[in-house]
Amino acid sequence: MAYLCLEKITKSFGSFVANENISFNVESGTIHAILGENGAGKTTLMNIISGLYQPDSGQIYLQEKPIKIVSPSAAIKLGIGMIHQHFMLVPQLTVTENIILGTSNSWRLNLRQKQQEIVTLSQTYGLDVDPTAKLGNLPVGVQQRVEILKVLYRNAKLLILDEPTAVLTPSEVESLMATLRQLAASGHTIIFISHKLDEVMSLCDTVTVLQRGKVVANTTTKDVTTEKLAELMVGREVALKLDKLAVTPGKVVLSAEGLCVTDDRGAIAVRNVSFELQAGEVLGIAGVDGNGQRELADALTGLRTVMRGKIAFSSDSLSHRIVGYIPEDRQKMGLVLQFNIAENLILKAFWKLPFCRRFLLQGKAIKNHAKSAMYEFDIRANSEAVKVSQLSGGNQQKVVLARELAREPMLIVAMQPTRGLDVGATQAVQQRLLAQRTRGAAIVYISTELEEVMAMSDRIAVMYRGEFVAILDARTTTVGEIGFLMGGGKRGQGRQERE
Repeated sequence: MAYLCLEKITKSFGSFVANENISFNVESGTIHAILGENGAGKTTLMNIISGLYQPDSGQIYLQEKPIKIVSPSAAIKLGIGMIHQHFMLVPQLTVTENIILGTSNSWRLNLRQKQQEIVTLSQTYGLDVDPTAKLGNLPVGVQQRVEILKVLYRNAKLLILDEPTAVLTPSEVESLMATLRQLAASGHTIIFISHKLDEVMSLCDTVTVLQRGKVVANTTTKDVTTEKLAELMVGREVALKLDKLAVTPGKVVLSAEGLCVTDDRGAIAVRNVSFELQAGEVLGIAGVDGNGQRELADALTGLRTVMRGKIAFSSDSLSHRIVGYIPEDRQKMGLVLQFNIAENLILKAFWKLPFCRRFLLQGKAIKNHAKSAMYEFDIRANSEAVKVSQLSGGNQQKVVLARELAREPMLIVAMQPTRGLDVGATQAVQQRLLAQRTRGAAIVYISTELEEVMAMSDRIAVMYRGEFVAILDARTTTVGEIGFLMGGGKRGQGRQERE
């Protein structure tokens, strides 16, 4: 029986049609994938199902009954729960407080009883969390468990997960997959939005592919391949393997010696890190989130003070120490969301010619610069005056990339540069960075996606508890070896155990 049925759903924002005549069914107790490029209309559609938006036309059926979802609270009452890509949690509150927030009108809160209910719920679905922990102190993977528990606590039977693995490590992804399979087996129906085609193929039963707001395919995972899904998403053949040219490394661009860096709470996050980076080289940094990668990236780009040790830039390679920085969170650190595309593209040069003359911004030069960047980086929007808050995640990332590469920096620090991006946008970002490598830029590439780090890097530093536990040749190392070291294993020990 179809648990959810969408029939000719259409939604427009002004002249822009986000969803056009979308129809598909999701069977009860199954996992259904929604695929599409950034900006294909996936999130808009899910916001309609979860009550944030109202469709202009079309009908939604739940258990074969026509329904109208007028608000998120109405969706919750209907048993629909959405876990957003950017978590809807309060860092200052505890796990229990986040989960029960908005569920009770009573002046009396029996927190102990609520904590026990959450412990029982978490154990039922293998989502172990400490109900008393402050949310802001928890790793991203645990925060996602809290999001899932939040909708289960509200008795959701239809779960919508928007890019749920974008911020998870491989072990956390495996744990999430097991949880979702368990939920489906227990009668829950799941909509899974992802750009990771291997995950879709291994987890999901059926797939709907969107392209520019329209359905281009409703199929089962048994009847397609990852290559075919990528082609359906992008509208052209996509090379899933990265084509990386051989480059002979040049002079040392950056050297770090004995770096010690503290986090925001004053605890040591980076311990005694030393390395050299040459022109035309990509140094990948692999590690579980929260092992000092962010603090190291901030230190290399001058955003965080080095407590001990030193960072040296070669004077002939780095004119005025120009560094391109692609931060981990494009929305909080990479962009000013209420500024438009053109304004965001000049954030690091707005006081210089040709953008500013005699303390006055030059509108024509700023506009022309934006149009050129939008064409070169395939930033999809109606005009340069569109606010970046209205862009898809992939287009937001392209704005950051266009700005950071505009000055042809000799050092680029890329922190999770493809997080949450579709296969087409991921390919575009990676090819842009590899073109900079060919030009002679030195690149620090930080990601929790092991296959991605291995494909992009010349050498790979494995980071564990703030230290570089090994620096490996990307051509000869394996995913298993890196994963073992990421978990705190010692070099040599893993080989002996495997033998």
